[in-house]
Parts: sequence; C-alpha cells; structure tokens
Amino acid sequence: MSDTPSKILYCRCAFAKVVPDGVKTEVLDGLCESGKSFESVADLCEMAARKDPRIQTLLDESGTTRIAACYPRAVKWLFHQAEAPFPSDDQVEVINMREEKAPDILEKLLKS
Repeated sequence: MSDTPSKILYCRCAFAKVVPDGVKTEVLDGLCESGKSFESVADLCEMAARKDPRIQTLLDESGTTRIAACYPRAVKWLFHQAEAPFPSDDQVEVINMREEKAPDILEKLLKS
C-alpha cells in the first residue's frame, strides 16, 4: 500500500450476520473513538445484490482504501457483482472481521 492517507470503509454486515457482533461493535467503537474519518455501510453484500449505484463511489482510486468486512476474495467479488471497479491490491486492503480479533483489525485500519 502506498504512503498516501487511507480511506477507511467499515461494513456493518447488518444483513449477512457472518461477523461476530462483539467484533463489529468493538471495531466500530474503536473507529469512533479514534477521531479518524471513516465511511460505514450497512451491508456490502446487500448493496452488491441490489447493484446499489453508491457502491461505485466507495473506493477512492486516487489513494488507498482499507476495508473492514469479511474475506478479501468475497469483498472483491461483491464489487465485481455490482459492476464496480476494484483497484489493484496495492490500493485496497481488505481486513477480515470474520477471522481477526478486534484489536488487530483496529491496528490495521488506523495505521498511518
């Protein structure tokens, strides 16, 4: 990933129910307490299924984006399903809230 400031995208996984509630809550609380700017969406899976046009604007092609969601391959496929361009791996880092612990997720999201 480049040294430019990162955009943070947080998926609440509200409908899929695949991320443990405790992890989601702790990560969201940590983001709020950090004072850093971030964008939160209710559910990337649902947005992709509806082909929500807003999904096209979630990734910033001019910088880097860190996404807290689920499996990286699944997130890439969701953007593909919604016909939204997914930048190269050096521009996007997907952090898996299904498998990682909240402190580790927050460390990755908030690093400079």
